[in-house]
Amino acid sequence: MACNSCSTGKDGQPKGCKNNGTCGTDSCNKLTVFDWLSNMSLPNGQEPFKGVEVRFKNGRKHYYKNTENLTLSIGDIVATQAKSGHDVGMVTLTGELVRVQMKRKKVNLDDPESVLKIYRKATQKDIDVWSSSRDKEEPMKVKARQFAIDLNLKMKISDIEYQGDGSKATFYYTAEERVDFRELIKVFAREFRTRIEMRQVGFRQEAARLGGIGSCGRELCCSTWLTDFRSVSTSAARYQQLSLNPLKLAGQCGKLKCCLNYELDAYLDALKAFPKSDTKLYTEKGVAICQKTDIFKGLMWYAYEGEWMNWHVITTEQANEIIAKNKRKEKVVSLEEYTVEQVEDTKNEFENVVGQDSLTRFDSPKSKRKRKNNRKKRNRNRNRNQKTNAKKTN
Repeated sequence: MACNSCSTGKDGQPKGCKNNGTCGTDSCNKLTVFDWLSNMSLPNGQEPFKGVEVRFKNGRKHYYKNTENLTLSIGDIVATQAKSGHDVGMVTLTGELVRVQMKRKKVNLDDPESVLKIYRKATQKDIDVWSSSRDKEEPMKVKARQFAIDLNLKMKISDIEYQGDGSKATFYYTAEERVDFRELIKVFAREFRTRIEMRQVGFRQEAARLGGIGSCGRELCCSTWLTDFRSVSTSAARYQQLSLNPLKLAGQCGKLKCCLNYELDAYLDALKAFPKSDTKLYTEKGVAICQKTDIFKGLMWYAYEGEWMNWHVITTEQANEIIAKNKRKEKVVSLEEYTVEQVEDTKNEFENVVGQDSLTRFDSPKSKRKRKNNRKKRNRNRNRNQKTNAKKTN
């Protein structure tokens, strides 16, 4: 869902608007909401909703109240109320869909503390101050990290965001422990000559702000569409029978991947038909213990105590049937009666289309003359050495 300036050019080559995340129509930015009610008109006598969604740097969004009844549309740059001064952002959503979003996020429009006001549409002076402040952020981040290292603080400054009027700079940082940064704020205020605010974010929020490419090859979910971060535990990997390798289960943020929760409900529903893996099967031949389960095929592997190398495959229905008989104090003869013949997966054997040609068939062959010349030289040197050694002995 890209804008016209981001469409493809000749021969399918992408044009790119080169706005670097500040698209004028706000149709190709991350966490963008499509206004599917934009073409619908309100009933007669109903006033338009005064709530407006405004986006700031790195997908940070807030809701504001349009008290001045300004005619706003998606992509407009507006000056909004702040705790001190004003901020500058971009309108990302207007109309009745804002009411739905605010209700979903439990934000009350009449609460003056959570919902501030929109002052005006940004003038050219506001935009110039805003863009000049944004240009200062990257060199400031390099200096700020160096100051934190010099003070031996165990923290990482991940991002800096200037307020729209340039009167305040917010430093986002991550730390595993509590950090005393009082001396650091004094250094920042003396060096950068502005009001400083330190805000600690989690490792997942840091990855969402910075963005990146995941191990799946796609852009990070947290930086594109994921807005709420649910806790992920290692039990989610156990239910999906994944190897508990922290290098494979961890994402860019260093925590467990959020995608471990995506299919967890489907696995939990499928596991309801499976008996517990620690339940033993009692047969006349011996006691069998579960060794492995296959959730997709509905199969379970059991082995007798003392015969751990011999595994017997049965279905979940057969396992539940044997457990039901054991509860009635009945024993089956053996698991061999229930053993399922497992169908092997057919593998496609690919033929060599090129043939039996060698990969080095186009390489120039090595000349044999050089080898012969090298042998002659070696023999000559050997003869000379033998003659010199004979003269020395005489």
